[in-house]
Amino acid sequence: MAETFADLIAAEDVLLFVNAAVTSTGQREFRSEADEQRLSLSFLHEYVRVNYRSVYAAALALDINDHNAALIVERLLRTAGEASAGEKRTEGALIAARLAALPPQRVYRIFRALRAAKVNNRRTRAIMRDWLAARPDAGHDAVKYRSGLTTLARHAHLPLGKDELGDFLFRPGKRARYEHAFLDAYRRAHFEQAAIYELPYTVAEGFAAKHGVARAQFLERIAPRMTRLERLRTQRSAGTSAELGAMPLTRLALYVLTLPIDERVARRAELTGALRSAARRSAGPYAGTWGRVAAVLDDSYSASGSSVKRRRPLAVALGCHFLLEALAGPGSHRAHWTSGARDPLLVRPIGPTPLGSRILDALEDAPQRLVIVSDGWDNAPPGLAGEVLRVWRTRLDPDRRTSVVHVNPVYDADVFDVRRLAPSVPTTGIRDAEDLAALVEIAQFAEGRTGAAELQAYLDERTDRFLEGAS
Repeated sequence: MAETFADLIAAEDVLLFVNAAVTSTGQREFRSEADEQRLSLSFLHEYVRVNYRSVYAAALALDINDHNAALIVERLLRTAGEASAGEKRTEGALIAARLAALPPQRVYRIFRALRAAKVNNRRTRAIMRDWLAARPDAGHDAVKYRSGLTTLARHAHLPLGKDELGDFLFRPGKRARYEHAFLDAYRRAHFEQAAIYELPYTVAEGFAAKHGVARAQFLERIAPRMTRLERLRTQRSAGTSAELGAMPLTRLALYVLTLPIDERVARRAELTGALRSAARRSAGPYAGTWGRVAAVLDDSYSASGSSVKRRRPLAVALGCHFLLEALAGPGSHRAHWTSGARDPLLVRPIGPTPLGSRILDALEDAPQRLVIVSDGWDNAPPGLAGEVLRVWRTRLDPDRRTSVVHVNPVYDADVFDVRRLAPSVPTTGIRDAEDLAALVEIAQFAEGRTGAAELQAYLDERTDRFLEGAS
């Protein structure tokens, strides 16, 4: 019995960490400050790394956010001496695969942090060299991430020698020209306006300001050099329409929520079509397979998020609405917004959070699945949602004909977890709506009916899939 109890505790600890690693980015939330978020998250990272190191590393294969993936990589490399030979091999493969998937600027920040911490063992240097060797264009990185690449080269003892990349990084001004197009464009951009438009956008922007180039003219000419995200960030300020077709679901939902209501109405067909298209891409092979689905979606005032995560919880709920519509199939999805809104395109964060009442409405149709997307603060009246779910599960549906899961986009620093509605309902964190299907899969372990062995088997399977996809 003691062993079974220990297994359950271990599974709960791991799921606690996974929820935090999916949702928290160490930034301010609606009900907690950034310092509280960072302190709470730091404690969880240290606790899981010390007590469940193999699971801590395996989290790199899950749908955790980039902030926490970077923290895991850094802490594993800082404490490499604590790992066994077998653990080091697995950790090395997971770290390499995750670094390849992270934005390069975040990877360079990890390397700077390791240098500041004086972590310079052979394993760390090898990981740095291998990552840089896999980059498509070191010259591009030298221009766009010059400080990061310089730090990496010094710390990993890269043999740049006296080639032009080494001269560019460590001996600027030595060469009259460079063979590499980016390096030479950077040299010429100091005195030649035309060279600006041969550079990456973030570098060219500074030169454009130096040369006094009009913003509209600069954005028009630099457009071919911009990434999709850079175009999205600049198009609204430039007065042009965003490229909706290729945008991920949650980012598209965030974009929609920034638009005034009258513009959403005027562009209804375009915006709805783009959201449904993104949802179908996210649903993939699961589209139309979930049967009858009811959703309770939180658009209360707290869904406005914080100054640094503006409207993020509401965007997740909006994205989930369209994704659940795609997963359920035609005519099999019904949404219940806490405000009573009927038009998802026009939702805005307003009012209290009557989750209990909306859950009652959703359960009236006896759906096969009920998905609740909320920060868990049920306050109209307080506690009704938990009581409704308890009675439903224990008395009205003990055979679990309706699958109920709560996905929460907000990390609660005070409880080191996402806030839960009822012990009988599995709760998992969520950051991006497009991860919903995968997170519902892991939520089964939060019901308390499985132990560490089942969870470890799941993590092993996800690790194998992750490493296979990276190879």
